[in-house]
Amino acid sequence: MMDLTIVLFERLGLLLVIAFVLTRIPGFRSLLYREFSFKMAGIHACVFGLFGIAGTLTGVVIGSDFTVTHAFVWEVEADQMVVSSSLVAIVMAGLLGGPAVGLGAGIIAGTHLFFLGGIGVMANSLVDPLTGLLAGFTARFFSQERVISPIKALFIGIFPPILLMHLLLIFDSQDRTMVELINTIGLPVVLSNSIAIAIFTAMIAIVLREQENEAAFATRQALTIAEEALPFLKEESFQKKAEGIADLFYARLKLAAVTVTNDKEVMAHKGRGGDHHQIGNPLITQISHQALESKDILVAYSQAEIQCTHKKCPLEAVIIIPIWEAQQTIGLIKLYFRKPQHIRPVELMLAEGLGQLIANQLKTIKAERLELHTRDAELSNLQAQINPHFLFNTLHMIAALFRKDPEKARHITVQLAHFMRFNLKLVSTQLVPLEKETEHVKAYIEIIQTRFKGRMQIHFIQPEEMSHLLIPPSSIQPLVENSVRHGLEHVSEGGRVDVKMEQVGEQVKISVRDNGQGFPDSILLQAGEKVLTGKPDGGTGLYNVNQRLINLLGEESRLHVRNLSEGGSEVHFTLPAVNTRKEDDL
Repeated sequence: MMDLTIVLFERLGLLLVIAFVLTRIPGFRSLLYREFSFKMAGIHACVFGLFGIAGTLTGVVIGSDFTVTHAFVWEVEADQMVVSSSLVAIVMAGLLGGPAVGLGAGIIAGTHLFFLGGIGVMANSLVDPLTGLLAGFTARFFSQERVISPIKALFIGIFPPILLMHLLLIFDSQDRTMVELINTIGLPVVLSNSIAIAIFTAMIAIVLREQENEAAFATRQALTIAEEALPFLKEESFQKKAEGIADLFYARLKLAAVTVTNDKEVMAHKGRGGDHHQIGNPLITQISHQALESKDILVAYSQAEIQCTHKKCPLEAVIIIPIWEAQQTIGLIKLYFRKPQHIRPVELMLAEGLGQLIANQLKTIKAERLELHTRDAELSNLQAQINPHFLFNTLHMIAALFRKDPEKARHITVQLAHFMRFNLKLVSTQLVPLEKETEHVKAYIEIIQTRFKGRMQIHFIQPEEMSHLLIPPSSIQPLVENSVRHGLEHVSEGGRVDVKMEQVGEQVKISVRDNGQGFPDSILLQAGEKVLTGKPDGGTGLYNVNQRLINLLGEESRLHVRNLSEGGSEVHFTLPAVNTRKEDDL
């Protein structure tokens, strides 16, 4: 019995080598991920059936005198019985592929055993299809697991050999020699088959983990490279995009070479073959035009497929990634390799991920630019509009003044006209002289002070030598309005707003300060940074001013908001003290 056990384990070693090769077949992955189709079920049944036949061929033959034949099983005499390892393959077929695959593989392996003949031929022939069918139904209890654990597989592997023993007793119950044969082969067959099945499942788990690790590595690397490529993708010039991407991919992926093209010619090349893969070379190869038209990643595994005209080109394989934007291919990224063997599945996964990420980033960049242009137009429109409440209240105030103080009413009407004219012409310019901006603010201040006479005072301090500076229109008035509407909202008297301009070094600081209630702590850090939901106006005025300052003058001119220790708040920003840009006067 010990000798038989050792022989069976030796033969199972050969079978597991075959199993290892089987796990490397590309189609094998569909079994692991339960990707069922009738075509694949038939293919897998045939593959595992052949695997079962291999298990039979690597089995052993026992004679009626209990002698063990160590040669491979090519034929079986009438007084001999084959001890097959085909059950290992059939159990795995059922566990991985379900009843259909298990039954199909069992029929193939069982038919082979039937034609071999020998003692117990009926039992040997029937046990394989029965085992495949039962293993397939057993797998349904573990449908949530991609691969059954080795411990469970070890337990499941015990039953097929026991089923074989029962069938042998059923079909040859009158043969006393059969009982002695079962006593001889029973324990070795149970041990060898169950352990082999457990090893096979562990092997599959390792393969699956390798695939997942490769996919995770490719995904992580693709995300990192795509993030690093973002500054280059934002470049307006395609030439700069191409040069940046080529340098980045060559450094990060350690390739033989990288070429970036537009839809007509080479825009950048980095690495080997630079003597003939040159900038400006037209795209003449068939595979390049095919990639442009199909928008699919293409792979060439030989110089003949690459179609390089240089006889001593060191580049023998390439992965071509289309760059597409707005459903149109705008260029290609070519990842070159020195040998075809260097293109592994992980490189293909990486290329596919990079292609998708770059396409998504270009789409996002285009959307951001469109949003920026739309936002700029919206800001211009917002600034060109007059708050209807402000307009109605001012007109109502003018109507009341005509009865009490006609001269004052006429003066406020003129100021309102200046205010309206300034707002209506905002869309025609991006920067205005500070002098025009101050006239706009002073017109607003006079209207507000007349309207809230006795409730607040607004003081405006401006050195004369600063009038030549340029400023985004309507940058100061919304800050004053914010102090009036929110800071001094609950102030019945003694309210004060100070608008001050002063030179600080090479910058001009413009601040609006009030003695009101200040900003709530919950929104202090967000004021001017984004539109706040759930608020009456959402801080739109501060946000609009901040965005225009940043977009037109740079990050250093953004708004700064703080609450004052003595009460109230201050909002300020800075302008370059020297600004020679010219704009038409309003």
